[in-house]
Amino acid sequence: MARLIVRALTSLGHEVSIASEMRSFMRSADMRDVFEANRAEAAREIERIATEYSGTSTPDLWFTYHPYYKAPDLLGPALARHFGIPLINAEASYSSRRNIGVWETSQEMLLESIQSAAVNLCFTRRDRDGLKAAVPEARLEMIAPFIDTAPYLKRALSPEPGRLITVAMMRPGDKLSSYMALAESLSLIRHLPWTLSIAGDGECRQEVECAFATFDPSRIEWLGALPEDEIAELLSRGSIFVWPGHGEAYGLAYLEAQAVGLPVVAEAIAGVPEVVEHGRTGLLTAQGDRTAFAEAISDLLRDDQSRERLASEARIFAGEERSISGAAENLRRILDTHVR
Repeated sequence: MARLIVRALTSLGHEVSIASEMRSFMRSADMRDVFEANRAEAAREIERIATEYSGTSTPDLWFTYHPYYKAPDLLGPALARHFGIPLINAEASYSSRRNIGVWETSQEMLLESIQSAAVNLCFTRRDRDGLKAAVPEARLEMIAPFIDTAPYLKRALSPEPGRLITVAMMRPGDKLSSYMALAESLSLIRHLPWTLSIAGDGECRQEVECAFATFDPSRIEWLGALPEDEIAELLSRGSIFVWPGHGEAYGLAYLEAQAVGLPVVAEAIAGVPEVVEHGRTGLLTAQGDRTAFAEAISDLLRDDQSRERLASEARIFAGEERSISGAAENLRRILDTHVR
């Protein structure tokens, strides 16, 4: 998403520079030593950037993507004050449940940044509501998650009957949880004629393969990690995109699938409803309901007319409402409104 934002801004005629490659990530709340080391590094970075971008190189604004409790912005607020320029945050998120250990300190910094920002761009209503509750006076604007639809819209959809598609990394936590849930749901519809193509890889590959080990090997196609053009080709030959989406901020893979013309079956969880419209572009089932998820897949496997209707709407939705050009125009409006 950060790269897509850069492209959208560039398309509006802005010059975007990556000012720093510093990483402030803290995996756990007990990493006080890491936080202090990050602050020391940040002080050096602030001095370097202030010197490098002084004079005629002074920027017009500072843009920070996704500051949150594990990765606070240790540069932007200080440099915005130094240069006297607006600060914009995109996809900031706040959760009072994370006020533990060093994360509490990083969230205090986050709240200050949210309050001082010229505008905070929110990609989900959940994030917007969380920021509004924490900082009622914050300036907030919604911007719908978007993708570059071109590589997907150019593909002619030629769905193979019963071919299910999943595109997702294989890593601990929510991704592994989604794979496990998918395997459990598919086990309930073994009697139907489907196959599953899985594009993805990662450190949990073995656990994912074990979850699907009870199925006939001919039903599961393991493709590994694929480049974008091969993902688009894979999606164009599918019938349904299936992915529970546990913990997804929103899930750009859903938009990629819909841009090709694939209806989606997912859970109504986290930010998934921001990118899949139930009954229009796919089917969303209750969180954790394996039977309902299986039944949603079954319904589309049995009803070509419904599947084709959702497929058609999915392509319109992604192509007309979630394109990079549409997002650029929204960004233009937001900048004109909040940045002088």
